[in-house]
Amino acid sequence: MDDFKLRFAQCGTAGDVNSCNFSTVREGLIVALLSIGTLAGALFGAPTADYLGRRYAMSVECIVFMVGVIIQITAFTSWQQFAVGRLVSGLGVGSLSAAVPMYQAETAPPQIRGTLTATYQLFITFGILVAYCISIGARNIEGSGSWRTVVGIGLLWPLILGIGILFMPESPRWLTAHGRFPEARAAIARTRGIPVSEAENHSFVQRELDEMKSAIDFESKIKAGWLDCFKPQRMSLYRTLLGMTLQMFQQLTGANYFFYYGATIFTSVGIEDSFVTQIILGAVNFVCTFGGMYVMEKFGRRWPLIIGGIWQSMWLFVFAAAGTAKDPSVDKGIGKLMIVSACMFIFGYAMTWAPGIWILIGETFPTRTRARQAALSTASNWLWNFLLAFFTPFIVSAIQYRYGFVFAACNLTGAVIVYFFLYESSDLSLESVDMMYCDPTCKPWTSRTWAPAGFKSRQDLIEQGRAAEMHKPLEAGAGEETRYEKAGDSA
Repeated sequence: MDDFKLRFAQCGTAGDVNSCNFSTVREGLIVALLSIGTLAGALFGAPTADYLGRRYAMSVECIVFMVGVIIQITAFTSWQQFAVGRLVSGLGVGSLSAAVPMYQAETAPPQIRGTLTATYQLFITFGILVAYCISIGARNIEGSGSWRTVVGIGLLWPLILGIGILFMPESPRWLTAHGRFPEARAAIARTRGIPVSEAENHSFVQRELDEMKSAIDFESKIKAGWLDCFKPQRMSLYRTLLGMTLQMFQQLTGANYFFYYGATIFTSVGIEDSFVTQIILGAVNFVCTFGGMYVMEKFGRRWPLIIGGIWQSMWLFVFAAAGTAKDPSVDKGIGKLMIVSACMFIFGYAMTWAPGIWILIGETFPTRTRARQAALSTASNWLWNFLLAFFTPFIVSAIQYRYGFVFAACNLTGAVIVYFFLYESSDLSLESVDMMYCDPTCKPWTSRTWAPAGFKSRQDLIEQGRAAEMHKPLEAGAGEETRYEKAGDSA
């Protein structure tokens, strides 16, 4: 987009786009300041979501994002104004990236929580693909319309989300935590497809509400603050560090290396129209995320992440080895191999690490500190997003495609961390996940077989939950009111 370069790049001759180039520092700042905003936004998003509620917080955060877009599209020749606009938009994006998965996890039934939370990643990939397509469609527009169209269309999506979320039920766990039990009961009914008029006398709704109340009553005995996220009691410190580490390694998979600098990468391997290759990567990313929704629900959380880390490492090694062995801009075969390996990497990433980490951020933490721990984890994601976005141009100029070896090693390390530290949380209620982490007899590598008191196995838990929803009598009762006392004693 020539007009964008003429306005914001450094030009040797005024009006000559061929003499205009972005310095490494300026390019890095424009790309990375969004991530700085998201880092701050993720931290501010926690108290906002706790104070306003999940829905109203998201509406406010959408407004913040829209203000940032307006700042960007009203920039004329100041690249600093454009960068500040990205910073402000980042505040909204960061807050939303913590609030949305948390809201999804808190409202979804356990049996579909993974699939529903994975839609967060699905629509991120859809947005990336749409952005690539819009960029190609707008690049031949004369004047500032070429880049203002691309940026300005970003006003549409937060408008839809900010208004649409107000028609959705509030998180029943947030309502319960604030003593609004009738509204919580109605929210549970709505999210389970039960008529609200039947909610008060419905045994399944009451059981869900009682479980939430028991958990929150137990947690409310200790006032929760930021420091509680770093206390060893009830595995809080463990889970905080686990969430931050997993988000860090999601960035260190190397996916954003292709998404942020894909055009530059594929130009260097001899592709004349690098935007087309980016669309191919974006399409692979979007389509494969549908598979990721199935994989994370069908096979749980742990093994897809372990296998995904190994798969991604393998193809990054191929990418880096091919680019290092021969010059891809000269050897077309090497260039094609690098594109194929990039697509195969995205295939694995979209089905495992992309949706999986966001699912875990929504379901790993207890209610009383969930917003804060999710915010810290998301902030870790955006911190590493910023570091990679800013330093990647410098690193690539120094070691070129050998950068892929670094990401390959990070993927293997991430897989090892998942095996030794992550508990299997699929099919459990959020309250049961908390109990599992607090059970000293449960280890990450044995957690798939863990079930709460009163159930023979996790499959028994699933079947009894379905029976309750279908108004069938339960085989095994109760034990709900005593679970948290047991978990508290074991902690």
